[in-house]
Amino acid sequence: MTDIRTQAAASSSVTQPSLLERLFKLSERETTVRREVIAGVTTFLTMAYIIFVNPNIMAAAGMDKGAVFTATCLAATIGCLIMGLYANYPFALAPGMGLNAFFSFVVVGEMGYSWQVALGAVFISGVVFLLLSIFKVRQWIIDSIPMSLRQALAAGVGLFLAIIALKSAGIVTASPATLVTLGDLTSSDAILAALGFFVISALAYRRMLGAVMIGILVVTVIALAMGKVEYAGILSAPPSMAPTFLQLDIAGAFEVGMISVIFAFLFVDLFDTAGTLLSTADRAKLLDEKGQLPGMGKALMADSSASAVGSLLGSSTTTTYVESTAGVAAGGRTGLTAVVCAGLFLLALFFSPLVGMVPAYATAGALLYVAVLMTSGLSSIDWDDITEAAPAVVAAVMMPLSFSIANGIALGFIAYAVIKTLSGRSKDVSISVYLLAALFIAKFMFF
Repeated sequence: MTDIRTQAAASSSVTQPSLLERLFKLSERETTVRREVIAGVTTFLTMAYIIFVNPNIMAAAGMDKGAVFTATCLAATIGCLIMGLYANYPFALAPGMGLNAFFSFVVVGEMGYSWQVALGAVFISGVVFLLLSIFKVRQWIIDSIPMSLRQALAAGVGLFLAIIALKSAGIVTASPATLVTLGDLTSSDAILAALGFFVISALAYRRMLGAVMIGILVVTVIALAMGKVEYAGILSAPPSMAPTFLQLDIAGAFEVGMISVIFAFLFVDLFDTAGTLLSTADRAKLLDEKGQLPGMGKALMADSSASAVGSLLGSSTTTTYVESTAGVAAGGRTGLTAVVCAGLFLLALFFSPLVGMVPAYATAGALLYVAVLMTSGLSSIDWDDITEAAPAVVAAVMMPLSFSIANGIALGFIAYAVIKTLSGRSKDVSISVYLLAALFIAKFMFF
């Protein structure tokens, strides 16, 4: 009788799929737990630089650096968990580069809004993104926006990051005669920032895992040896999130002047996420025969939900990271990769003293490196068609020159609609582009 029970239990254990198998469908996607764990660690190491960079950038808006560090880790943890458990895809999320700089240096620094209002705008954009995903309007928007403008948007954000990196390192400074000019390249800040960029670029070429994070830490150690940074330890309890938790001002974000800001947060997140999801899924061979990602709606809903939750915690827009391709290249095929990444972001909460020692010039090199990656999208523009190339250049160039992602987007849409119409190619312009161009013109004229 005992033998029969033992055999039945053994048979049941063979036929009954494990919890991980049921949750992530590992065998269906031809992967294993070991491979997914390695992929999760790989993804984390390639994007962990955000826990150093984001607190520095958000602190420029007057936010508590320790609270932002905690919010960054928790926003990434929650975003990765939603993506992994709900959408079951190996894509990792964290507060996005570019929009965090736009948040601090433009919305708060230039436009004069409080960081609480800026967080309210992030929350509203996340909710709108979520609604667009629920009602399946997002695909219509993505399809109606010309590819050249979508590519220019990413490149423009990259150029915007580049000028912020150069400015924060003192490599580029203001000039009353020429607006900008070369700074003091012999200053220690400029030299260390340049060294960080060189190290990161070289390590990335050599395919060194965690190249960006290593570059940041190398510069920080050198600054520590030079006495420019005080040693504060490595491990401690996570800083309190009280200074930023639920401090967003949603009512203040409904001002007319914030419309373009909400548009910027929404558009950059929408197109960046869609592009990242499709390119990464293609690498993982997760696309169907039509080149579409099955369940893409769930992935977009995970992204938009994470953005809204991140704003409640006290962080800028949370978005899907292109660094997820590193994990995919390591074999990640399911949401288990994202869940492992979530666990590592949670563990990172205990390294706040290390993050607190990282100076702004140590992250400047990382910003410049990310700018290089984002600007590469310009290579896909049809340069033989001036009606496509000209608006793209306007959008990309005006982001850094006007020091505003929102202005770059607006001017790009206006240029596209006007140039196409005057060229007799109005059929190339969708109704949504004309509508947005008209709204942006009204914004510049009356608000």
